[in-house]
Amino acid sequence: MSNTTPIEHPSWLTSGDFTAADEPLALFTAWLKDASAAEPRDPTAMTLATVDADGAPNARMVLLKGVDERGFVFYTNMDSPKGRELDARPLAALVFHWKSLNRQVRVRGPVERVSTAEADAYFASRAKQAQIGAWASKQSSPLESRLAFEKAVALYAAKYAIGTVPRPPNWSGYRIVSLRMEFWQDRPFRLHDRIEFRRQRLGAPWSKTRLYP
Repeated sequence: MSNTTPIEHPSWLTSGDFTAADEPLALFTAWLKDASAAEPRDPTAMTLATVDADGAPNARMVLLKGVDERGFVFYTNMDSPKGRELDARPLAALVFHWKSLNRQVRVRGPVERVSTAEADAYFASRAKQAQIGAWASKQSSPLESRLAFEKAVALYAAKYAIGTVPRPPNWSGYRIVSLRMEFWQDRPFRLHDRIEFRRQRLGAPWSKTRLYP
């Protein structure tokens, strides 16, 4: 006889009714797993929305590089517009849209930088050419020509030809601390399913509300 204890899955996962979920992280993890199997590429792609100095919204696509109870992490050049906007107004929103599954997840909350140790560990996991690119790119700044960028890449490739590539001082990660998460599932005739989870702060219990489509 086997002494292995069976894995107990949440009832909503075995029943297929996501609206029965009582907390959002397990639900998001299950949906991300589904998306990883179904999406042709970049299932971790998400829209990041920030606010600029004039109060105007600004949005772009970034890639999710980590998620846990604390929130959602991505990495970037901190001198880029998104880095400056997040440092000035540390609030953000995310949207995941998995078209192949007809699903959407929205996330909102305050923003914090990841720790130095987290940033160093992730940077070390990147391909060396991507590490070189982080040094060579002045992200979102005017570029006089493609050749100028290629020269910068060649310069840093020569500089770090031997040994490990250190993390640039202006390159790190941000964590969107998830205080609100909404899950949306397409249904026929626009009779969609929507549930929203909210908490007052990190570590506080989640409340759940079902929303009209």
